[in-house]
Formats: sequence, C-alpha cells, structure tokens
Amino acid sequence: METENEEYVDFVVTARKYKTLLTNKYKNRPVWHKNKPGEVYSTLPGTIMEIAVKEGQEVKEGELLLIQEAMKMLNRILSPVTGVVKEFYVKEGDKIGKSHLMLKIEPK
Repeated sequence: METENEEYVDFVVTARKYKTLLTNKYKNRPVWHKNKPGEVYSTLPGTIMEIAVKEGQEVKEGELLLIQEAMKMLNRILSPVTGVVKEFYVKEGDKIGKSHLMLKIEPK
C-alpha cells in the first residue's frame, strides 16, 4: 500500500538501475556529523571503569585516556590528538550510551 508521503528512490548496482522505497527507520535516522578534533565520543554503550588523566593534563596522541567496559570487554580509549584535557563529561562508574561525548581535548 502506498501513501502520499512515499517516494521512490533510484539507485544503481553493477550497472543495473533499481527503484525502492526508503523505510521510516532510514528517514528518521540521526544526521551524521564529523567530530571536532579533540572531542572523544563512545563507540559502544558501556560503563566507565577508570579515568587515567586529569583536567588540565597534557596528553600525546595515542595516550590512554580512560577504560570503558562494553559487552564484558575492557576497551582502552586513546587520545586522538596531542593537546590538553579541557573537560570531562563522564566520571568513573557512569553508564553511557553510544555516541556519548566523554571528554574534550584542546589540540596543540
């Protein structure tokens, strides 16, 4: 059954053209945005187990920032840039969701 709001979309796969309807789930998905340098987001929902740095501390790219438990595994969250830790948005024991901003680093 078609409704007035449905619109067919063309796409091409290996030189063949197809028409399909986009699902509501696809249409209502969150808009992707590029992270600013120095913003550290969680990639999985989980629990913050340990914070290895302090606000104001200088960190190098690849240095351990915190440990997050997700799906019964301990994940090491490393610094994406060299800079100074500016602000935390989590503390040890916090349960966070996917794409949660954990901390900001001011790049140098």
